[in-house]
Amino acid sequence: DKAPLSKSLLLVPSAISILLTLLFQNYQKFFAYNLQAIKEEFQIWRLVCGRTICLDLKDTFCSSLLIYNFRIFERRYGSRKFSSFLLGAWMLSALFDLLLVEITQYIFGITINSLPSGFLGPVFALFVPFYSSIPRVQVAQVLGHFSITNKTLVYILGLQLLTSGSYIWILALSGLVSGICYNSSILKVHQILCVPSWVAKIFSWTLEPVFSSAEPTNEVRVGMGATVDIQRQQRMELLDRQIMMSQVAQMRQQRQQQQDGMINWNRLFPPLRHRHNANYQDRRPSEQDTPPPTEVSEEQVARLMEMGFSRGDALEALRASNNDLNVATNFLLQH
Repeated sequence: DKAPLSKSLLLVPSAISILLTLLFQNYQKFFAYNLQAIKEEFQIWRLVCGRTICLDLKDTFCSSLLIYNFRIFERRYGSRKFSSFLLGAWMLSALFDLLLVEITQYIFGITINSLPSGFLGPVFALFVPFYSSIPRVQVAQVLGHFSITNKTLVYILGLQLLTSGSYIWILALSGLVSGICYNSSILKVHQILCVPSWVAKIFSWTLEPVFSSAEPTNEVRVGMGATVDIQRQQRMELLDRQIMMSQVAQMRQQRQQQQDGMINWNRLFPPLRHRHNANYQDRRPSEQDTPPPTEVSEEQVARLMEMGFSRGDALEALRASNNDLNVATNFLLQH
């Protein structure tokens, strides 16, 4: 929903790749990314065919999953701006492919005649806005040291795609460089390499009705999520938050009963000497009455600040949760 270009990039190249692999293997040579034919025989059309359709089903599967995850940019910026990014990254990565091949041959003496085919350059370029603009939220922690975030699966898919071929690192590097150049506000590439408005209108009238989908109506909206996916995530986070808060409350209650051996009534009914009295307005708590401040980890403060919270709120939440990052995150989300 609200991502027709991403849907077309999922269906059309994947269908052509499957057909070329299973039924029309004789036509695969027309979609090979043959650099030697481009440079010596000036077959410029191979830049279009060889950099659009994947001939390896593994690359097709991984790139399709990545495009599915990157559809959030089309929903956030619109189809025209998203297509402009893909067009600019595709053109820039084609130039960087040739440059990197020449540099590799000049430095290492390795002659590269062909590269893996497919829409791989723009896919790797999308990792640049994904890294810079999508917030990093911790989902789980493995062995107490390795954090699993909402971005982990996407990075694993990118790593899997990176290891699928011998020279695919050239496509990955050129894609990342093209994404950085397109996102750079200094180079102003996005003002030059963009889809004209009249072209966007033509595609919106012709192809968008074919690939557009109706918004799902069988799900109840939760919270203020702009899309159904965000609302699903909010629903899951709400359930996880409720379970976690109940577990924390039970742990605190057990810890308090072990320390005091009974319910601490002082938390519910403060002693009279702690109540504000007109005759003791200037009374200050002694050093014994003041609990020692909880030491806060700067690494956890930095993680909360990466999510968009202020430093003061992060410090307060971590102190209140006894340096428990998950509890502090839930506390800030609720308040």
